[in-house]
Amino acid sequence: MKKILGMGNALTDILLQIDSDEVLSRLALPKGSMQLVDGGKSNEITSMLSHITPKMATGGSASNTVNGVAKLGAKAGFIGKIGKDAVGEFFMNDTLKNGVTPHLEYSETASGQCTVLVSGDGERTLCTFLGAACELGATDLLPEMFIGYDIFHIEGYLVQNHDLIRTAVKMAKEAGLKVSIDLASYNVVEANLDFLLEIVEKYVDIVFANEEEARAFTSKEPEAALDFIAGICDIAVVKVGKDGSFIKSGDEKVLVKPRLANCIDTTGAGDLYAAGFLYGLACNYSLEACGKIGSLVSGNVVEVLGAKMTDDVWAQIESDMQDML
Repeated sequence: MKKILGMGNALTDILLQIDSDEVLSRLALPKGSMQLVDGGKSNEITSMLSHITPKMATGGSASNTVNGVAKLGAKAGFIGKIGKDAVGEFFMNDTLKNGVTPHLEYSETASGQCTVLVSGDGERTLCTFLGAACELGATDLLPEMFIGYDIFHIEGYLVQNHDLIRTAVKMAKEAGLKVSIDLASYNVVEANLDFLLEIVEKYVDIVFANEEEARAFTSKEPEAALDFIAGICDIAVVKVGKDGSFIKSGDEKVLVKPRLANCIDTTGAGDLYAAGFLYGLACNYSLEACGKIGSLVSGNVVEVLGAKMTDDVWAQIESDMQDML
């Protein structure tokens, strides 16, 4: 079975289920937004909500993906940067506990964390303090990090660091890896469009995008966007919410229906779709089977708070997956 290496922001998710959206108003946080905050604002949020017991887990898009890959049974590793503090120690220990090999660099800056405020209707408001996570740079990468892996998966939030991405994909290709990228956010795509187009055309084999990201990347609607992306890489995946996902490679094109779910929190849904899909590729399954596993895993994660599921849920996913294939 193929091994998958991820690279992304090493963030610890701190999930807080809030009683009322009034809290968001008091903190001047628009509901449903994703905001980058400094250490002071992060501490203010933590202090105001100290009466709520937090749920902590390793987070960050690529970290969520490789953790999911490992839970499904494939070998996985993760490249990131953490601080020399309790949050960084938690990230390291949780990564190991999840069966992922850490390739983590250290910084004197505080570790990154993402405070996720979950409203009663399941909508998330994210406050991200990147801290040490965003200090990961091209000089932190070593060719030996890529040895023994087959697929290199990058989270789109990192594409703002052009030197890091360019160095990483070159090292991955030199080591014989396929390169996968999840576009992650339409505004990041818009701000880095020319660079992304160059990198995808030259180095990327697999692209994951939702409708908004695909539109930002191609200026086209989902199916036309799928055709465009598949024209410049090996495998294109465009997720279309309740309508499922379109997948295309060469002349092969499939539509995978979503798993019906009782959604309470969409944290990590896209990340876990990628986990299921990449696991399928690691097993040499068909495109349709890869998409079905992605939909199965993402359909389960939206039924829990946060991007981490219990061993019982993973066991049920394993059972459902065997029945499905």
